[in-house]
Amino acid sequence: MSPILELEHVSKSFGSVRVADDLNVRLEIGDALGVVGPNGAGKTTMMNLIAGTVPLDAGQILFEGRDVSRLPPHKRCRAGIGRTHQIPLPFEGLTVFENVLVGTRFGRAEPASDPYGMVMALLERAGLSGRANALAGSLTLLERKRLELARALATGPRLLLLDEIAGGLTEAEVDRLIEAIRDLRSEGITIVWIEHIVHALVSVVDRLLAIDFGRMLKEGPPDEVMASPEVQAVYMGVVDE
Repeated sequence: MSPILELEHVSKSFGSVRVADDLNVRLEIGDALGVVGPNGAGKTTMMNLIAGTVPLDAGQILFEGRDVSRLPPHKRCRAGIGRTHQIPLPFEGLTVFENVLVGTRFGRAEPASDPYGMVMALLERAGLSGRANALAGSLTLLERKRLELARALATGPRLLLLDEIAGGLTEAEVDRLIEAIRDLRSEGITIVWIEHIVHALVSVVDRLLAIDFGRMLKEGPPDEVMASPEVQAVYMGVVDE
């Protein structure tokens, strides 16, 4: 069985700034990979390259053994790559229900057989069933985060990219998010999760990838990566004397 995702020598620059530097990543079905690094390290750019919202300069991206490097974002979404955004981007003039309905109708390879039932189930899962008829533009930041997850799940992803989805949540909400992501893993969904709330990340993922200036510093078991002197120096400002 081929890996679900492979990044092979992926590179990207914006002018003279290298934001992805020969990245090599491999995920098997059901894996959960956490991505850490300081602000500006290239974490979100890596997500954008996988999702197709930013074109790569070199290398290739394989999804389920297929080269998707040149596919536009909507085709990668329909192929099974879903994502959330660090800054939620709902359709503010549509209701919460309609925002998720868009995913069930246009984000899947085949439209859902019962889209309305699916939407309500996803809103219940995200804790938004009581806000189904509210305009997305009226939501709080925390509610927008929940909507981001519901919209991503509406596309039926087999690979889910999570970009700092825990940011701004209370400790209790982070705990509920952890349980939700564990549930997704139990359903066989492969996860790539960028997060600064490290204790949440390491409670879910199998491996951590630490990057800085677009290059890989270290990849491996979470405890091993976070204990690495190089990672501590770059990510936490710890200097090995």
